[in-house]
Amino acid sequence: MPRLSKIFSRLSAIPLILLLSGCNLVVMAPSGDIAMQQRDLIIISVVLMLIIIIPVIFLTLYFAWKYRQSNKEATYEPEWHHSTRLELVIWSAPLAIIIALGAVTWISTHQLDPYRPLDRIAADKPLNADVKPLTVEVVALDWKWLFFYPEYGIAMVNEMAAPVDRPINFKITASSVMNSFFIPALAGQIYAMPGMETKLHAVINHPGEFQGLSANYSGAGFSNMRFKFHGLSQADFDQWVQKAKSQGSALGRPEYLALAKPSERNPVQYFNAVDDGLYNAILNMCADPSKMCMSEMMHIDAKGGAGKESHENRERLIYDNRDVGPGAVTPVKADGAATHTMQHGDSSMQGMGSMQGMDMSNGSSSDSSTGSAQHQGH
Repeated sequence: MPRLSKIFSRLSAIPLILLLSGCNLVVMAPSGDIAMQQRDLIIISVVLMLIIIIPVIFLTLYFAWKYRQSNKEATYEPEWHHSTRLELVIWSAPLAIIIALGAVTWISTHQLDPYRPLDRIAADKPLNADVKPLTVEVVALDWKWLFFYPEYGIAMVNEMAAPVDRPINFKITASSVMNSFFIPALAGQIYAMPGMETKLHAVINHPGEFQGLSANYSGAGFSNMRFKFHGLSQADFDQWVQKAKSQGSALGRPEYLALAKPSERNPVQYFNAVDDGLYNAILNMCADPSKMCMSEMMHIDAKGGAGKESHENRERLIYDNRDVGPGAVTPVKADGAATHTMQHGDSSMQGMGSMQGMDMSNGSSSDSSTGSAQHQGH
């Protein structure tokens, strides 16, 4: 009977092994220098903590065995209560670990700041001063990703590419609800928020096809909000750009507004011409010409407000009212205050919150508004 139970216990481990075979360990085997440094930080932190955890687990088991009731040879001292030498060991080791972890955290927090431009391509490859970063403007839509390449005048849905060993400067925003841009092989996740712009500097060091995804729940289509990221040689990247230009269509504001409507499992789509200033209009939440841009709102606020006449701007400030019929406006209470219920995709409040320090005229954010957002990624 004991032998039979032993056989069953071994067989029960097979399903666990099969489940683990489906795990994707790309975070621990990335292809970009930033992600590699983040992986090293994880390993260093775990090793430092294991220096304490392993001895504690071992000594717990050892003491339980050594001082068991049946061991008559173990020293029995019921009156013992203090040892200066033991206290020094118990407290000095964790203190040293905390100091080491603090130093590592301080250095890596600044070194891996997503807003900090790259100073190297890889550990053994410094960045040449004459290398021009590739700028990619990212918009999180419901529920797909839109990528602008202003240098090439193209855009695409649910696919992006970059040359190997060329720095990438990401500018990230969202059209409706808060989201999270994440390519595990490239770098850590960065939040995408309506009416705000976050940044990420990264580089891909190995060619290949990698998975990109949303790492922040944003509604019904969240699970399928994925895209392909291609690391290509310069020649292959040039061919990819030409493919987008030859197979794509124009992306103007009407096409964008249709694209921004909630949809799932969107196929890859290329655009070979993009309206000037479209990304900046999306960032300012005024891709719809009938809406007021954030930059205009902030300009009015900087002058002390628009006075009593500002009620005329009310409909221009309703940025997302998808649950109300066409032409309808948000109900107003008897005291003049608008009732507002936060629904999925409602960014009329999100886009106006935490706007202090934002310079929307050029799509950038000042230091005072990026503290909490930028350190979520690295």
